[in-house]
Amino acid sequence: ERPRSDAAVGRTRPPFVEKVRQKHTDKRVEVWFQDEARIGQQGTLTRVWGERGSRPRAVKQTEYKWGYIFGAVNPETGASSALISPTVNTELMSAHLRMIAEEAGAAVHVVLVLDGAGWHVSKSLRVPSSMTLLFLPPYSPELMPMERVWAWMRQHTLSNRVFADEEAIDAAVAESWNTLTPTRLQSITATSWITHEN
Repeated sequence: ERPRSDAAVGRTRPPFVEKVRQKHTDKRVEVWFQDEARIGQQGTLTRVWGERGSRPRAVKQTEYKWGYIFGAVNPETGASSALISPTVNTELMSAHLRMIAEEAGAAVHVVLVLDGAGWHVSKSLRVPSSMTLLFLPPYSPELMPMERVWAWMRQHTLSNRVFADEEAIDAAVAESWNTLTPTRLQSITATSWITHEN
């Protein structure tokens, strides 16, 4: 039977992290979550303030240029890492894994939770020795806290906007990501079933 609460999920979760802790007793084990988002000229329209009875307007672009952001966060501490790119592939994923490991630090072994995207499961993916990958079940975006980060960025800083080109998209995404302080990331991503056993 599917658990119906955060507490129930915490009680029934497999002891994967504990096994990693037992294997790496010389390091602190942290759980991070990683995902990618596509941001482009076909942006998001969100609610805006307006006078009663009025119909606020927003520009909708017809162009189809976009960019990508690789993002990762530790919901317990708010630590994070991001990489902005024009595409997604295994080489860039390997680079982002290195960035996450560096951000976590030499004293930490990272359990990285991620989905089964092709560039996540590629045999040529280079995973740092200070990292263990834990894959989510298929079609389970509700278990990925980064989805809430992307939703926050789109709603608060990337919606109702026009982007002239790829450089403008990249600049806007970087600016948006840089508004995400550790405290804000904790607020967006932390849930009891994540932080309860970490």
